[in-house]
Amino acid sequence: QVQLQESGGGLVQAGGSLRLSCAASGRTFTRYTIGWFRQAPGKERELVARIAWNDGSTYYADSVKGRFTISRDNAKNTVYLQMNSLKPEDTADYYCAADPRVWVPTVRAWDYWGQGTQVTVSS
Repeated sequence: QVQLQESGGGLVQAGGSLRLSCAASGRTFTRYTIGWFRQAPGKERELVARIAWNDGSTYYADSVKGRFTISRDNAKNTVYLQMNSLKPEDTADYYCAADPRVWVPTVRAWDYWGQGTQVTVSS
């Protein structure tokens, strides 16, 4: 069992930065792939970034490549999402999720979810 708690959301102007944190409980945190997702009003939840547990490989959605960076600190059981050059279209609720698989086929297939943190980017 893994419990996840996001933090770090807030209101920021376009071009600004935020760092989201996903704190996990559970001694086997290092054996879970962690993903960051977002869901804007009226839209489906989408995968933004993912970091695999086995080799630390990362994946980014095209919309955030070059602006967002996912990283993990296993000693702190925490995964971060550094978001730079934020745009109004990045406004959404951001969620982290965990799964023991290296590659998770769909959004709904992820095993564990946090409650989310809101990010608002003003123009």
